[in-house]
Amino acid sequence: MSICFTNARLIDPETGTQEIGSLTVADGYIVENGPAREMINCGGKCLAPGIIDIGVKVCEPGERHKESYRSAGLAAAAGGVTTMVTRPDTTPAIDSPEVLEFVRRRANEVAPVNVLVMAALTKGREGREMTEIGFLQDAGAVAFTDCDHVVRDTKVYSRALTYARSLNALVIAHVQEPTLSSGAAVTSGKFASLRGLPGVSPMAERMGLDRDIALIEMTGVRYHVDQITTARALPALERAKANGLDITAGVSIHHLTLNELDVADYRTFFKVKPPLRSEDDRLAVIDALANGTIDLISSMHTPQDEESKRLPFEEAASGAVAMETLLPAAMRLVHNGYLDLPTLWRALSLAPAKRLGLPAGRLSIGAPADLVLFDPDTPFVLDRFKLHSKSKNTPFDGARMQGRVDATYVAGRQVFSR
Repeated sequence: MSICFTNARLIDPETGTQEIGSLTVADGYIVENGPAREMINCGGKCLAPGIIDIGVKVCEPGERHKESYRSAGLAAAAGGVTTMVTRPDTTPAIDSPEVLEFVRRRANEVAPVNVLVMAALTKGREGREMTEIGFLQDAGAVAFTDCDHVVRDTKVYSRALTYARSLNALVIAHVQEPTLSSGAAVTSGKFASLRGLPGVSPMAERMGLDRDIALIEMTGVRYHVDQITTARALPALERAKANGLDITAGVSIHHLTLNELDVADYRTFFKVKPPLRSEDDRLAVIDALANGTIDLISSMHTPQDEESKRLPFEEAASGAVAMETLLPAAMRLVHNGYLDLPTLWRALSLAPAKRLGLPAGRLSIGAPADLVLFDPDTPFVLDRFKLHSKSKNTPFDGARMQGRVDATYVAGRQVFSR
C-alpha cells in the first residue's frame, strides 16, 4: 500500500533542511513522489525520520512487572521511537545466545516497533570473563556493553576490546571511575553538601574516559560512550576524535534538560546515573551536541517500580522512564534556541543509524519508511499515569511541555495515532 504525506514540514537531518513538501512511501520504503492509494494531509506539521533510541532497558527477562516488550513498544511508538536498541542489564543478563534469542523472539512477537538487542561484554556483567562475542553477533547482537557496571580489571577489558575489534563489534561503555563513583547519589559540590547527600566529582567521568581512550588507541576497537555529562570530559573526547580514533558519544535527554538543583527536596524521580550535573555542565554538553562533539541523544529509559523509588534518596534506585517524553523534552532545546530541528534530528535519528550501520534516520529515496509526525508547538501538562510504560518514574510528572507526537509509522505502517 502506498501513502503520500502532503503539506508536511519535512525535517531532513541528512541535508540539514526543513521545508514544506510531500513524501511518498510504498512497500515499507520512501519512494519518488507519485500517485498513491492514500493521501494524508499533515496540515503543516513536522514529518521526520523515526527516533532511534540506543540504551533502552526492557525488564524481560526477570522484572517483567517493571517493563515488558509489549509496554515498552507501546511507549516507544507513542514517543516517536521507531527503533529501540535495548540494554543487556536484565535478570539474568543477556550474555548468551540462548537468552538473546529469547528476548529477540519475544520482542518480535509483541513490540510494534523495531527492536535491536545489545549483549553483555562480560559474563553476568561481572567484569571477569568476556562473553562469546562472535556467537552473540551471529545471534543478532548489534553491540556489546556491561551498562553501568564498569570493567575494573584493565587486562580483562583490553582483551575483550581486542577480541571485539577482530570481529568489528561495537562496544558501548559507561565512563565513570568506579571507586570514586561507588555509593554516590548526586554530583559533589555545595548543593550536595547542603543536602547531606554522598556525591561524586565530575572528574570521575573524565578519569574513566581517559582510561578508555588509551585502550581504544591500543586496541583500535569501535567504541561509543553511552553518556558524556560533564564539561571536564569534553576536551578528552575532542582530542580522541581529532586523533582519528573510532569513538562516538551520546548524552541522555535528562542531562540536557535538567540539572542538579532539580533534586530539590530529595525527589527520587530525579535520581539517575550518572547523577544530574551543574547548569554549567548542562550548557557545555548542549554546545558539544550542537557542534557534533557529542553525536547522539538517548532516553536511557530505565523503568523502576514505586517500591524502588519510594525510599530515602541514597537508597532509591536510579533511573527514569523517558521514551514517551523524549521528543517533548528534546523540543525544549529547540524552543530555547539551542538547536534547530534538523540538528536535533541528526542526534535523535541519523547519528544513531550511522553508528549502528542502519539505513534508517533519513528521508532519502530508498530509506525505510520509519517516520514520526509531530506538532512541535502543542502545549500540554504531563500526567505520568497516562504513560504507556508499566513504570511511571518520570521526572517530568506535572511539567508543562511543548511538542507532541501525532502519529508514528514503522515500515509505512501506522503503529500509533493520538
